[in-house]
Amino acid sequence: MSSPRLNHTQQSPTLFKKFLDFSLAIQDSSLDPVLSHLIDIRASQLNGCAFCLDMHVKEAKLHGERELRLHHLAIWRESALFSARERAALAWTEALTRLAPEGVPDELYALARAQFSEPELADLTYRVMAINGWNRASIAFRTAPGAYDAAYGLDKAGLS
Repeated sequence: MSSPRLNHTQQSPTLFKKFLDFSLAIQDSSLDPVLSHLIDIRASQLNGCAFCLDMHVKEAKLHGERELRLHHLAIWRESALFSARERAALAWTEALTRLAPEGVPDELYALARAQFSEPELADLTYRVMAINGWNRASIAFRTAPGAYDAAYGLDKAGLS
């Protein structure tokens, strides 16, 4: 395990606070909290962000997410445990996390629009933007998984 590089929250407190405010505002969006957890976990898996993956799995568990769904998230396309709406959100999350040179295909947009209203799709997009930003900061500065569990109450998840 690599050691942390620097504490970006202390080194750039004003920008950290503004980004945190942005992320907290998204929590008051039209997205269901269960769906939000799935988005955060899947983007963190794709990005290889150990800190965020650890944190969001624990949050999901604390909010009642079933463990089997957490295990199946990496294989959501082959799993019967996710609704059509969740599948559309996960596909959208993957497309925005790993942007292809040609962008987001029209077929995927149509799939997402079939499940989400325009405001909801905008909220979903901002959610994906936020988690990708957090992933990048945590990866760049090697934030240690579990480093803030006690402060965030994640130690209550019973996952260690």
